Amino acid sequence: MQQGVPPGASSIAELDAAWSIGSPGPRLRALRTAAEKLRDRFAAGPRAVAVRTLPIIFSPYPTKHAFFGAALSPAPFVVFTHRCAVVQFLQRGELKTLLFNPTDVPGARSTPYFERLAAGVPERLQKVIAKEFAPLPQQLAELGIRGEDVDYVAYDHLHVQDLRPILGTEDGRTAARYPNATLLVPKVEWDDMDDLHPMQRAWFVRDGKLGVKKDRIVLTTGDLALGDGVMLLRTPGHTSGNQTLFMSTASGVWGISENGTCADNWSPMDSRIPGLRAFCRRQDVDVVLNANTPERGADQYTSMVLERTIVDRVARAPGFVQMFPSSEVTPSPLSPGLRPTILHRAIEHGALVPTAPSARTATPVASPSGRVRTWASPS
Repeated sequence: MQQGVPPGASSIAELDAAWSIGSPGPRLRALRTAAEKLRDRFAAGPRAVAVRTLPIIFSPYPTKHAFFGAALSPAPFVVFTHRCAVVQFLQRGELKTLLFNPTDVPGARSTPYFERLAAGVPERLQKVIAKEFAPLPQQLAELGIRGEDVDYVAYDHLHVQDLRPILGTEDGRTAARYPNATLLVPKVEWDDMDDLHPMQRAWFVRDGKLGVKKDRIVLTTGDLALGDGVMLLRTPGHTSGNQTLFMSTASGVWGISENGTCADNWSPMDSRIPGLRAFCRRQDVDVVLNANTPERGADQYTSMVLERTIVDRVARAPGFVQMFPSSEVTPSPLSPGLRPTILHRAIEHGALVPTAPSARTATPVASPSGRVRTWASPS
């Protein structure tokens, strides 16, 4: 197990001084200023080669958490779609493939919160409200990507994550799904999993890292530039080691995290979800947290402002920003009044390069349009 910066990547120092400020108010202002400069540099640089988002599961989630108690709806739950991102980029001239949030569904279901939720729901209803898509390895294979050719795995945070089938275990009982991938995980969150606070326990998989192979783990402590057009920035608050993936694409800069559960969380004053605007006016705030772990809410708020500053605005709806929720609230008859104003649903950029051995040194070629596809609700 290594600590610091993985080989081939580089550290980003622009935000360090701002994060070191002790008082939360000045820290927020300093981070916004520093993020503007980083955003300009990142946006002016090279783009990622390709990006695809792949759906993993529909799942219920408490409305009060999804919108910090601000949404006005009788529905106790929203339904969200959890997705993995496949990102290809050049790292010092070599093609690399990153999986961001390749969640193992059986492991996620063993999270204490979801175990308790399932215990009170009939199995027939569970299948309706928790639909699985094709297994992620199958979806990747259809794109020409083999598990053994994935270079990096990372998560925005380790809620509901079982790392054993991802990395494999030392005793050989569980094979690694991505045997050659390096896991990039913030050291603070890795360490927290050894002795969780009661406010954290409900959302982490028991023994989720027990016995995992450690030879391909890098414990990170700062912000990383993974390669051309791809960076991982610290965005603590939702969890101690929360991090956000940023990508430079044909339509500008995008970010992926679960600090919010739909576009409205980052742009509540433009939201049509009842209650969000009034909440922000009443509380004098600019964002609405995804708040199932509210013990570090001030840091999460600051991180969401940082995310808003780094990314671009949605071309078809400029009141909203290009923050893609890793778990996005999805319209459902089970959740009246909770349809997001903007639905991203998917990101498509460039042309993925198949990761067969003969293709790994080939020059990647972007699609003619280099497009990023999103969906917006009609006005």
